[in-house]
Amino acid sequence: MVSHLDRNTVVVIGAGGMGMAMARRFASGRLLVLADSSATRLENALAALQGEGHTVEGLGTDVSDRGSVEQLAKAARSHGRIEAVVHTAGVSPVTATARQIYQVDLLGTAHVIDAFFAVASPTMSLVCVASMAGQFASLSGDLERHLATAPTDLLLGHSEIDLDAPDSAVAYVVAKRGNQLRVQAAAHAWGGKGARLNTISPGVISTPMGVEELQGPMGAYMQSMIDLSGARRLGTPDDIAGAAAFLTGPESSFITGNDLLVDGGAVAGQRWQAGSAP
Repeated sequence: MVSHLDRNTVVVIGAGGMGMAMARRFASGRLLVLADSSATRLENALAALQGEGHTVEGLGTDVSDRGSVEQLAKAARSHGRIEAVVHTAGVSPVTATARQIYQVDLLGTAHVIDAFFAVASPTMSLVCVASMAGQFASLSGDLERHLATAPTDLLLGHSEIDLDAPDSAVAYVVAKRGNQLRVQAAAHAWGGKGARLNTISPGVISTPMGVEELQGPMGAYMQSMIDLSGARRLGTPDDIAGAAAFLTGPESSFITGNDLLVDGGAVAGQRWQAGSAP
C-alpha cells in the first residue's frame, strides 16, 4: 500500500467552484491538502473528493491570518515534497467590503507567497489566482512598487490604500494588480530555491462568485466584455484548472514571475472593440 510519504503533495487553497476544479485536476495519484476558511464548505468538499477515491486532507485556513497560512504550509510539508500549490481563495466586490478585499485578496496572497517560500523545494510551483481586473489598473509608480516589494506586515499601510473606501470594486482592481506585481517581485528569490510562481488572471468564470458578479452592479459591463470577447462565452472552472496544470507542470519550467491571462479574449475585445481592428 502506498503511504502518504510516497506521494507528492499538492495544496489547493479555496474549496469553492474554482478550487474544486483544481482539486479534481490535481488529486489523482497525489496527496491533496485542501484548505478553506469555511468549515462547512471544507467538510462538504472533503466528503465529495474522498467519495471519488482521492486521498485528501483538509485544514481550516484563513488566508488573511499569517499564522493560519504558515500552519497550512508546515502541515503540507510534513507529508513530504510539495509539488504544487494553487491559491484560489478570495472575495469579490459584490459580497465584500474594500477592507475585506484588501485583507483577503491582497494581504492573503502575500501570506501564501511568504509561507510557501519558507517550505519551497526545487521544482515546486505556486500559482495564485488573480483576475483580469488587474489588467485595467492604472496605479501610481509608488503604489506599484509598494504592492510589489513592501514587507508583508506593512502592505496595507500605503496612503493610496483606503481600507474604508465605499467602492469595493476599486479595491478589487488594486488587490488583483497587487497579486500580479507581488509574484513578479518574488520570482528571483523563489528561483534561488529552484522553485517558481506565477499568477493566472481569469476572465468571467461560471462559478457561484462569478454568477453573483454578473447579477450585481457591474453585471451589464461584465456581460458586454463577454459579448466582445473572442470566445463569446463564460469561462469554466476547468478552463482555469487546465491553465494551472500547465503552469505547475514541466512544460512551463521556463515560466516564472508572469501572469497568464485566461479570459477568452475579453481584455483584447474591450481594448479593440468590434469595428476598430483592421
